[in-house]
Amino acid sequence: MKSIFIVTGVFYPEIGRLASYAGALGERLAKENSVTILTYSDKSKYIEDKDYPFRIYRVSRKLPKFIRHAMYYLRCRQLASKSDIVFGLNARSAGWAASKAAKSYKKKFYVKITSDAAWEWAVNHRQTALLINDFQQNPKTGHVKTLHEIQKRVCENSTSIIVPSKYLRNMLQNWGINPEKIKIIYNGVDFKPSGLSREDARKELRVMGNILISVGGLVPWKGFRMLIKLMPRILEINNFFKLVIVGDGPERDSLRQMIRNLKLENKVFVVGQKSQKELATYLEAADIFILNTGYEGFSHQVLEAMSSRVPVITTAVGSNLEVIKQGENGFLVKYNDEFNLIEAIKTLWQNKEMCEQFIEEGRKTVEKFSFEKMFDETIKLISS
Repeated sequence: MKSIFIVTGVFYPEIGRLASYAGALGERLAKENSVTILTYSDKSKYIEDKDYPFRIYRVSRKLPKFIRHAMYYLRCRQLASKSDIVFGLNARSAGWAASKAAKSYKKKFYVKITSDAAWEWAVNHRQTALLINDFQQNPKTGHVKTLHEIQKRVCENSTSIIVPSKYLRNMLQNWGINPEKIKIIYNGVDFKPSGLSREDARKELRVMGNILISVGGLVPWKGFRMLIKLMPRILEINNFFKLVIVGDGPERDSLRQMIRNLKLENKVFVVGQKSQKELATYLEAADIFILNTGYEGFSHQVLEAMSSRVPVITTAVGSNLEVIKQGENGFLVKYNDEFNLIEAIKTLWQNKEMCEQFIEEGRKTVEKFSFEKMFDETIKLISS
């Protein structure tokens, strides 16, 4: 039996894939190991914590920033000293603390990288308008440079790095990271469709018409602005279309303002972040799934749409090229390309035979990306 310490920034009761991933990984590892999890949290304790087969330590986000980070790091050092293996679930906040603590006590350190934290910060703080590929080649200054150096150092100090796609492996290699350290473990989905018919799902949501759905964090590179802008032209294809955007993030208020300015309040809905059960109902209600994204390290949303038997339109970027085979299990279009987006929607709406093909091939695709396979490969790596 090994002592495994998982360091994360989010955990239950927060909604999100990283929070659920940390819990599911902890439960599987706890079957044969002693497991401890450290996380930031809105409260220092939850009554549900006692029901887990592992120990949870929480650092309150309500503390002043400096005190919060200092407490997190000190707790990280304390728990790392008692562990055989340290596993950081990102390369920024959790990963930096986990890396430093593991190095101090000469522990094996693993880290999971799902994006470029420096680029995400720069985009969200309006420090760059570049897409991720161009950003990699651009000189970095100030806080952006600091973040880049932190995540690079975390990777260099690791025993091994888990990435969910070939795209991210190549990005890390371009940072100068030893390719022998990088292990591709594709993310899996354990998404359970609601089981409702399309009509029953629409009745439950009280959204009538034909639904185009898009899901993701409300951040600039997800391309929601373009979908809203195109909605008047999309309505020329079918006046009964409704666009439903599921997610939350820094662009929420500006997207809703854009909807009001275009007088699309009865056609476009930003419904916020939803639990997996609620999301299942939204997907069951949808006719077409659209992800107009400028970057994707690995898209759970595409696989969740396929699990719910919804045909997929997404962009030819990042890991999407590793999941979608053009014209077989989905459509790939250029990011923010008005003509291609419109044509893809029009083609799928008018070609029911192609819709059925995408649905059937999508079902086969999902089978290749199982939750169990992801966890089996992860546990094998960090327990070896």
